[in-house]
Amino acid sequence: MLYIGIDLGTSAVKLLLMDESGKICNVVSKEYPLYFPHPGWSEQEPRDWYEQTVEGIRELTAGCDKSQIAGIGCGGQMHGLVVLDENDEVIRPAILWNDGRTGKETEYLNQVIGKEKLSAYTANIAFAGFTAPKILWMKENEPDNFARIRKIMLPKDYLAYMLSGVFCTDYSDASGMLLLDVEHKRWSEEMMEICGVTEAQLPKLYESYEVVGNVKADLAETFGFTKEIKVVAGAGDNAAAAVGTGTVGDGMCNISLGTSGTIFISSSSFGVDENNALHSFDHADGNYHLMGCMLSAASCNKWWMDEILRTKEYAAEQERIVKLGENQVFYLPYLMGERSPHNDPKARATFIGMTMDTTREEMTQAVLEGVAFGLRDSLEVARKLGIQIERTKICGGGAKSPLWKKIIANVMNLKVDVIESEEGPGYGGAILAAVGCGSYASVEEAAEKLVKIVETVEPEDELVDKYEERYQKFRKIYPAVKELFQLL
Repeated sequence: MLYIGIDLGTSAVKLLLMDESGKICNVVSKEYPLYFPHPGWSEQEPRDWYEQTVEGIRELTAGCDKSQIAGIGCGGQMHGLVVLDENDEVIRPAILWNDGRTGKETEYLNQVIGKEKLSAYTANIAFAGFTAPKILWMKENEPDNFARIRKIMLPKDYLAYMLSGVFCTDYSDASGMLLLDVEHKRWSEEMMEICGVTEAQLPKLYESYEVVGNVKADLAETFGFTKEIKVVAGAGDNAAAAVGTGTVGDGMCNISLGTSGTIFISSSSFGVDENNALHSFDHADGNYHLMGCMLSAASCNKWWMDEILRTKEYAAEQERIVKLGENQVFYLPYLMGERSPHNDPKARATFIGMTMDTTREEMTQAVLEGVAFGLRDSLEVARKLGIQIERTKICGGGAKSPLWKKIIANVMNLKVDVIESEEGPGYGGAILAAVGCGSYASVEEAAEKLVKIVETVEPEDELVDKYEERYQKFRKIYPAVKELFQLL
């Protein structure tokens, strides 16, 4: 049988076709616009996601035996607010995960409602990118639109709704809304009341691998599919990527170097750090996970290369970098503000330490190292919880860089396992579909059989020591300039 995995990203939707052995038979990518109507705002049109997904499915399956396609699973960008009216029409453009307009609402939730209550209700505190602050922003700033809301959903759930007609979400993605009681896997009555929404406006909750329905008959006919093709609930992009890298079960770790950067630690038990610096979410395998998320990771390198150096020769720029652990230039990777562990939407990217002899290579190296140091900030929170991690998987566009993987291994002092498939959320979505269709008994069984490690990047003692010294300097920079960001 064949399974379609969908990765609904911020810049494009990427679709893949996987067989039962885990082999990827085809990959298709379709781009769509990203809008910045005001400084710090970030929006997209949900219809663009759907239209490009439909076109992508057509292209993806054009040359295969369509009778063998059994299921579809989606991993998607988290936290985005998609709202539909009584006619199932999108009311306004989706407000995305990296949108920073909700400073006032986030402050209200954390300071007036209080972090302690939020953590008790949802296991998390408010971050500017989460969905609940966006709902409050809409209630305050667009009351007419707010009054029209009949359905509230997340980006990948809009795709599921358009494909299957089922109003659904999964626990992993719902965890990032600040509306879910993560520990008990149910909508929080207290948060619904605070946000002024009802359970009828929220989707039905499923495990990520559960079948929610079938592809709608008219769509199946359009695609040339059978009417039995199943749609599973899917997962938030980080949980889906974790499935795609085999980061399931207890005590596994994955680092994602995508537009945003995450460190993801799977767990069989529920847990919360005392400062809520890490997100405590449900996982796509039916258990739980802790996650540190930085808003700009590979996007920092893309910005530096495309906008500043004005080159597409990423690999060539990195080839000239040879003095690892000795760079005197530091970079704070906060282009869009920062989430974990600082929770500061006003934070900004900063270079510090340049001199008259600073080179282009040192600046480029500082960008790569700054992202690694930022991820280590979250790892240190996990270590304070007593979580001992010795190795990690890695995925995302940045994981294609041998140099960046080496920097990550030595900054974090972790063995970095590179897997055969680097498709991340899309591969995870396909695996979830295979589980939902009964090809595997559980997500853990599927991951164990399908995910293959092809290389391990080992930390080097000398480099680890050098980077330890660099990191201790890096971690002092943000506290020193924090107040300046508020003024800027």
